[in-house]
Amino acid sequence: MSLRILIIDDDPDIQDLLFAALDEETYILDAASDGPSGLALATENEYDAIILDINMPGMNGFELCKELRDNARISTPIMMLTSRAEVEDRIAGLDYGADDYLAKPFAVEELEARLRAMTRRGRPVLGNKMSVGDLELDLESKSASRGGKHIALAPIHIKILAMLMRESPNLVSRAKLEADIWGDEPPDSDALRAHIYALRTAIDKPFENKLLHTVPKLGYRLALQAE
Repeated sequence: MSLRILIIDDDPDIQDLLFAALDEETYILDAASDGPSGLALATENEYDAIILDINMPGMNGFELCKELRDNARISTPIMMLTSRAEVEDRIAGLDYGADDYLAKPFAVEELEARLRAMTRRGRPVLGNKMSVGDLELDLESKSASRGGKHIALAPIHIKILAMLMRESPNLVSRAKLEADIWGDEPPDSDALRAHIYALRTAIDKPFENKLLHTVPKLGYRLALQAE
């Protein structure tokens, strides 16, 4: 079955590269050259993944990602293409709801591997409701809340949170998290750390009691108290 991918990038060379390189039997590609056009396509159609540039006219990639997650409530996996390689910019993209990032220039083979990983993860599996303290996660509606306040999370953060909640209050190792999220195609070593940072910012930063705890060199646990 073909994967339907939306490319939102104002660089015609990038669009031409992807249309020429991605096999038509595997991918069905749509493209937009600015933020508003990309937003319209993303909200009007169903896609398996979105490839999103950061620097664009009308609405930059950060703004568009936030609009898709917070207002349109679209959970389609999003990969950001960026010429900004600094960790702070990667973290910013994850905070806005992106699932992955790839620095320009990039190899098409790596982009395809990341697309496979993202679409294999897919959207959160429908299931039961879970809670730890006043933090609640509903996998059926793909929504989280704490103390009755809605928390916007990207699909990959919902998956990480679900794994931590299922194991709570036990420790989940970095290796297990990476294997369950990315399988045999893990990204660079900063990726999990950046996702955990974004998840902690969303579920803990606005609240007095912290739930997500780092156990140095071992992994992470979600619990009412650190151990």
